[in-house]
Amino acid sequence: MDYRELAKIEENKSMTIKHMAYAVKNVENALKEYQGLLNVSNKIKPVIWEKAKTKVAVFFIGGVEFQLCESIEHQGKFNRWVDQYGEGLQHICYEVEDIEATLKHSKNNGAQLRKCEACNVYGSHPHPEGFVAFIDDEASGIEIEFMQVYTKEELKNYQIEGV
Repeated sequence: MDYRELAKIEENKSMTIKHMAYAVKNVENALKEYQGLLNVSNKIKPVIWEKAKTKVAVFFIGGVEFQLCESIEHQGKFNRWVDQYGEGLQHICYEVEDIEATLKHSKNNGAQLRKCEACNVYGSHPHPEGFVAFIDDEASGIEIEFMQVYTKEELKNYQIEGV
């Protein structure tokens, strides 16, 4: 059995990639690069997420959501990341079936909860698309976010905007 076959047998199917967020100095310039190199639609335009104090361009490639993120405040989280590490992948959001079970597993293995800067909350809490939580540990230098996407019923209860 080769290594790819073994990797597929051992695949963790309880989570998938929800989105990947890239810290950039300038969203417009970064978006032009993706449009030119990867044929991202010219119809994609940056928007402001007021609560998160972030200018973001969102697009999909191969079913995965990409977020190009620029802080609109000088000391914002994405500007701090760019200053420390340069532009690039800042975090991966993993969509999980049960966020509490996922957090319990991570904490049992030494993870610490990180504060959501947009909401000023530690641990699982409502966001526009689902319950989210951040852990204060990185996998190969990349921050980790978990999201349990809302059911249709939950979506009616959590009408959250602006993140």
